[in-house]
Amino acid sequence: MRRVCLTLPTNRPCDETVAAVATEAAYGADRFGVEVHLLILDSSDPASRAAHRRTVAALDPAPGVVVHHLDEADQRTFLREVITRSGVAAPERVLDLMLPAGVSYGACTNRAFLIAEALGCASVHRRDSDSRYQQLAGRPVHPVHHELAALGRRAADVAGLVSRSRLDPACADRPVAVVGGSFIGEMSVDVEEIRRLDPEVYRELVGLSIPAGCPPLWRNHLIEEAFRGAGTTPFTADRTTLTAVSPTRVDMCNVAFDRGVYGRVPLPPATDTIGSDYFLLHLVHDAKLPGVLHNRHIVNYHTGERRTDAGFLAYHLRLAKYFLASHHLNAVYARLAETGERLLDAEGRVRAPAVAGLVRESTRLDRAENAGRLDVLDRCYRTLGGRYATVADVLAGARERLLDEARQDMADFALLIDAWHPLIRTAADRPVPIPRSETP
Repeated sequence: MRRVCLTLPTNRPCDETVAAVATEAAYGADRFGVEVHLLILDSSDPASRAAHRRTVAALDPAPGVVVHHLDEADQRTFLREVITRSGVAAPERVLDLMLPAGVSYGACTNRAFLIAEALGCASVHRRDSDSRYQQLAGRPVHPVHHELAALGRRAADVAGLVSRSRLDPACADRPVAVVGGSFIGEMSVDVEEIRRLDPEVYRELVGLSIPAGCPPLWRNHLIEEAFRGAGTTPFTADRTTLTAVSPTRVDMCNVAFDRGVYGRVPLPPATDTIGSDYFLLHLVHDAKLPGVLHNRHIVNYHTGERRTDAGFLAYHLRLAKYFLASHHLNAVYARLAETGERLLDAEGRVRAPAVAGLVRESTRLDRAENAGRLDVLDRCYRTLGGRYATVADVLAGARERLLDEARQDMADFALLIDAWHPLIRTAADRPVPIPRSETP
C-alpha cells in the first residue's frame, strides 16, 4: 500500500488545527486507499504539547491513518540515530542544522522529510498551525485531494485529470514533483500595518525581496502582489493546472512534494528567517519538473501572539533576516534558472552536487549589498517610529552578527546538501522506529 506523510510542524497551541488535519488525513486514506502517516512535529511549550496529546488521544480512529506526535526529545533521538548510522562528517553540526535551538521553517520540514523516508512514504504533504480549511456546502475543502491524485504520476497521465495543461510537451514523461495551492485571508507576512502607515516605506521594504535588475513594471507588480496569496475569493469549484508551478503561486502551508525532490535536496536550515523554506519550489520550477497548481486554498490568519510586543519584535527580526537572505537566495535562484534542465541527471533526478555548488557560490557575494539593506531597514523602521524604532535599535545592535549569519546560513545549507544523501539513504535502508500515538 502506498504510504504518504501529512505533516504539521508547530511551536504554538493549535488544538483545532491538529483535529482538522486529522480529518484531512482520514479523507485522504478513505478516498485514495493510501496509508496516511499524520506526523505532528511539536516544538511548543509543555502545556501546549500536553493539550495536543489530549487532542490526539481524543481523535476518532480512522482506517488507514497512523498518527505520530513527536516532541523535540523524540525527534532528537531519531535524528541522532540516523546521523550516527550515516557516518556523515561533523555529526553534531548536522544535528544542530536539523534541530536548531531557534525557529527554522526549513529545518522543521527537513525533519518531516527524513522521518517520512524512515516511514517508507512516497510524498510529504505540509500544513501549518496558523491555517484553516475552506468550506463548501458545509464540508472542508482538502488540498490532499489533488496532491494524492497527481504526485509521482507521469505528467502525461495526469493531463486528463486537470482543468487545463500549460506544461511543455517535452516534460510530459516526467513525474509530477509538486502539487500546491496558496491561501486566502490575511497576508502571509504581517506588514499590512506598514502599508497603512506609509505606503512608500512599504514599497521600499517589500522591494528588498525583489531580485536586482527586475524591470520596473514587473517590479511594481511583484511588490503589489507580495505576500497576498490568492486574495480573498472563496472556493466554489476546482480549478487545476498541470504546469511548471511558479513559486509565487504556492504557499508552504499548502504544498506536497514527491520524494524524488526532497530525497535529493533539503531546505535551507536558516534560523529565524521567514521565507527560507521555499527553496524547493524554485528548484522544481527551474529544473522543469512538472507540477499541479490548484485552488483549494488554505485560510490564513495571524495568531494573537504576533500582536504582542515580544511577538512583534521577533517577527520583524525574522523578516529582516529574510531580506538579508534574499540577497543570497535570489542569486542562487538566478543561477538555477540559467542552469535549467541541466540540474537533472540522465534519469531525470536532481543533481544535488550541482545545487550545492550554486549555493556555495552565493557565499562569495560582496556583503556590502546586505550592509546597504540594513541601512534601508534602519531608515524605514525609524521613519515608522514607535515599536518599529525599537526594531531598528535591535537591528543596529546586531548588525555585524546579522551580516555574518546571512553568509553562514548559505554555507550551512551547502553542508547539509552534502550530507543529505547519506541521511536519506540511512533513514530508508535501516529504518529507525518512529513512535506511534495511541488513539481510542
